[in-house]
Amino acid sequence: MEQLAQYVFTPIPEEMICFHKSTTTEQLNPAQPYHRHDAYEIYLFLRGNTYMYVEQSCYKLSPGDLLLIRPGEMHRCVCADNQTYERIGLNLRRSALRRLSSSRTNLLACFNAFPSGLNTLIRLSRDQCAFYTRLADQLIHSLHSEEYGQDLLADSYATRLLVFINTLQQSSASLPHNLMPELVRQTMAYIEEHLLEPIYSAQLEQKFHYSGKYISQQFKEHTGLTVRSYIVNKRVSLAMSHLTSGKSVAAACELSGFSDYANFIRSFTKVVGMSPGRYRASKLS
Repeated sequence: MEQLAQYVFTPIPEEMICFHKSTTTEQLNPAQPYHRHDAYEIYLFLRGNTYMYVEQSCYKLSPGDLLLIRPGEMHRCVCADNQTYERIGLNLRRSALRRLSSSRTNLLACFNAFPSGLNTLIRLSRDQCAFYTRLADQLIHSLHSEEYGQDLLADSYATRLLVFINTLQQSSASLPHNLMPELVRQTMAYIEEHLLEPIYSAQLEQKFHYSGKYISQQFKEHTGLTVRSYIVNKRVSLAMSHLTSGKSVAAACELSGFSDYANFIRSFTKVVGMSPGRYRASKLS
């Protein structure tokens, strides 16, 4: 089994994180593969020549494009040249979204309105983008301030942003063009469908009538991961869900498509940064 980069899974350490960054391509890791978080992510693109991959979709971004990414969804950003890359990111744990919601207003609704990785993009007008940016900058200030009342103001700004996004999502009619090659999309769909079964290169060759080498090259080009790494990561993600729900380590191994217990422990620890037992204990406590 090949070595897996630890940063493929990036945990969000706080209940709410917001940032507004401008960077050059030289400051980014151009080889960063698909990765995922344990929190919800709202991403607003402001400037640059950038492609965003989310699960089975790839979008050429325009200023004002806003993406909604759920916990566990694989995604990556690729800058096509050395233009300045500017974006606003907001990461929220489920606990924060539930706490800010009410009996009448479910702020999680915007994340649950589409299939995984599809139609996750909302196009904002210039005025809508400016409004969102002002609120996000106020949220960032409050999150980093120790002044009286700033914690309450942070919740207020976050709530306004989430109400705004949910309202936009309900009325959004945009269907952005998906640039992900059909072969990569079909490979991902096949892996998802057969995740609990052994998956070999020969099966993919027979299914798609391409050589395993060509399939692997195309997959790596668009995800930054080999097919094998992607499969292992998907299985680890599924195991994390089972462990969070209270399943035993042995049950999570079996229910996630791992045929070898020792390999499961080793792969899980490499990807997540802790053993399945420690991860389960941290979630159940």
